[in-house]
Amino acid sequence: MSDLGLGGLLIGGLVLLVLLGVHIGVALLAVGFFGVWLVRDNIDMAMRLLYMAAYNGIADYIFATIPLFVLMGLLVSISNVGKDTFTVAEYLLRRVRGGLGVATVAANTVFAAVTGVSIASAAVFTRVAVPEMVRHGYKTTFATGTVAGSSVLGMMIPPSLLMIIYGVLAEQSIGTLFIAGVIPGFLLAIVFAAMIMLMARYTPGTVFDLQKQIAQRREHQIELTLTKLEMASKLVPIAALVALVLGGLYSGFFTPTEAGGVGAAGALLIALLRRSLGQGNLWRVLHETGSVSCTILILLVAAAFYSRMLSVAGVPVAISELVRDAGLGPYGFLTLYIGIVLLLGMILDSSSIMGLLTPPFGISVFTVKSTLNDPKVSVESIFAGAMPFVAAMFLVLILVCAFPWLSLALT
Repeated sequence: MSDLGLGGLLIGGLVLLVLLGVHIGVALLAVGFFGVWLVRDNIDMAMRLLYMAAYNGIADYIFATIPLFVLMGLLVSISNVGKDTFTVAEYLLRRVRGGLGVATVAANTVFAAVTGVSIASAAVFTRVAVPEMVRHGYKTTFATGTVAGSSVLGMMIPPSLLMIIYGVLAEQSIGTLFIAGVIPGFLLAIVFAAMIMLMARYTPGTVFDLQKQIAQRREHQIELTLTKLEMASKLVPIAALVALVLGGLYSGFFTPTEAGGVGAAGALLIALLRRSLGQGNLWRVLHETGSVSCTILILLVAAAFYSRMLSVAGVPVAISELVRDAGLGPYGFLTLYIGIVLLLGMILDSSSIMGLLTPPFGISVFTVKSTLNDPKVSVESIFAGAMPFVAAMFLVLILVCAFPWLSLALT
């Protein structure tokens, strides 16, 4: 069998196991182990490569970034910083058509610049934004779709946990990746906001429950009021944390790992000042930090082992020769790559393939569903509400491909 045929068999085996419900980490380890054993007919070599992947895969100092940023995100979440950010955005955008949707995007943008975890964003704003939007006459489908859709900003706007994972796996500079994500991330947020305003103006039936809005106007007018001092008090904590983490990171004063440590310390201080760690909250934060971090690190070990197996089988060389001989060119190869990522993103979790919104397994959509815990709201309706955001992401992707200078890392 050729190297390319063997590679197809091994990749197909991985996809089959995932479709059967096997955890991606277990599937990677199993296929990797049997792949090495099959190619070299040497079980001892498979065991040695597994040992090397388990040790070398996460022994580097940079891996400390993962639990630190996870801890920071969870501490910020539990301190109601996301709720305060949304409240201020809601007040400032109260006169804008579709303003609560835009406020959700704006709050998610700021929240993403601190936490870097899309799932945390989805969970926080499901509790904060969805009830408020429904109360003001927005359709539940639109409200949940907006939260799920805008939560992907957490993987684009630095410091992104998925950028850290990608940087480690691809052996790329995490600082450079962070810089590359700035313009595309904020551009995506702007496109989301513009799309919501256009939908609210030209297709109001997809955004608002018109009958409920009319009934609300007849009964009473809900008006949020905030003084400048109240707005400042709500924004100071997150603004200070953004300035501390990103300012130190982009000035070169902190390494990504140090930025994670400083950010986690800052988030802990905010949580202590707001007295958010009582009633067992501190233990829950630490437990979830360990759980999320261990899951990611095990996945990284499994991915490193699977990558070594493919190298032993000669698959990367065979694929590179195939692409070169096909004469696809840079944009042809980019199109092929994007297609593969989109297809895999439909069945793998975000840490495995960076997919968050596309059915059938969009993790942000399921996070919104489980957090909302409303039997009247189906997963299908949340996917439907999130589809315009998928279209907006395609638009930004095309823009970045057409104008590479939008990524600061390429200048």
